[in-house]
Amino acid sequence: MSFVEKFKLNLINFFKKGDWVIFSCFFTLMIFGLVTMSTYESGNSIFWRQLLLIGISTSLFFVFSFMDMRFLKNSYLVMALYTFLVTILGLIFVFGHISKGGARWFNLGSFFLGPSEPMKLVLIILLAKFFSKRHLAIANIRNILISLMYLSIPALLVVLQPDLSTAIILCMIWFGMLLISGLSKKHITIFILIGLVTAILGWNFFLHDYQKKRVLTFIKPSQDLRGSGWNAYQSIIAVGSGGVFGKGVGYGTQSRLGFLPEHETDFIFASFLEEWGMFGGLLVFLLLSILIFNLSQKSMKANSNFEALFMMGVSIWFIVQSSMNIGMNIGLVPVTGVPLPFMSHGGSHLLFESIALGICVGMSRYGRVAHLSKLKNEFLGLE
Repeated sequence: MSFVEKFKLNLINFFKKGDWVIFSCFFTLMIFGLVTMSTYESGNSIFWRQLLLIGISTSLFFVFSFMDMRFLKNSYLVMALYTFLVTILGLIFVFGHISKGGARWFNLGSFFLGPSEPMKLVLIILLAKFFSKRHLAIANIRNILISLMYLSIPALLVVLQPDLSTAIILCMIWFGMLLISGLSKKHITIFILIGLVTAILGWNFFLHDYQKKRVLTFIKPSQDLRGSGWNAYQSIIAVGSGGVFGKGVGYGTQSRLGFLPEHETDFIFASFLEEWGMFGGLLVFLLLSILIFNLSQKSMKANSNFEALFMMGVSIWFIVQSSMNIGMNIGLVPVTGVPLPFMSHGGSHLLFESIALGICVGMSRYGRVAHLSKLKNEFLGLE
């Protein structure tokens, strides 16, 4: 079979299996972000750079969705990817671009590449591989500690950048996949207590002053409106001023006049709501929900535990990151530097989110048709 014939066959299967729903959702979200960015900067340099990134991301999605992803089950390959990215995370302290007191990206000229984004994806692959082999013995504390070690190394390096928000996402991915793998109630209680103790110790000994100010400002926004509370306050104003149907594309005053900082990245959701209103916010929420629901459905028909865990891991990633970004935009959580999946400006997160979706679609191409109860039995070792 020639390459052209194979491509046509893959494209036909793509539409037959309903994968166009996933593509439509994430592509529409990217266009929403792009349209919102088009209202900023007289030269529209961000717009054209983001348009290029969307083209590359879409291409990567189709490349990975047409690939046979079973090669990811190779333990040596997975460990090689993990070791490579941990090394890159270490090298960023030497060769990374320093911005706002931290080193989080490599300067590649026109683009900045952050290794923490591919680390999210590789951690999901590694944990899916690890838990798929040990789901019957997940109650064994040794297996839990080994998985915790896989998390701790990159999470610690990310915290030192400093990038606490990404470290939290990595931790939530690990904890979510641990729960799915069959973590006992006793261990859940223990980890919650450990989390509380860690939070108390982190507040007293590890958090920087600006990070503490963000939390305090969240609790009492009016205490520093011209300082640490400025971003959150302006974001809430932007969201509220949008009303039900918004001010219209290009008429977001908080964004266009520069009152809302980071309007194309961290606060893209607030910028979007100012122009599209509550209707636009519900539309974004609907698209993200459909996307995550489809991933969850595909995991129930996965070929093996590995594919099922990977797809659920990606779902957890998108749920946690979307919740953190939207929450800080509407004043429900403290301000953190977390991009909104597929909408925020930036190459690293967009490229690897698209690759993750492509891998999920690629895995579903050789999936089985299985009832939820059958998959549960497999996880419990009854089949």
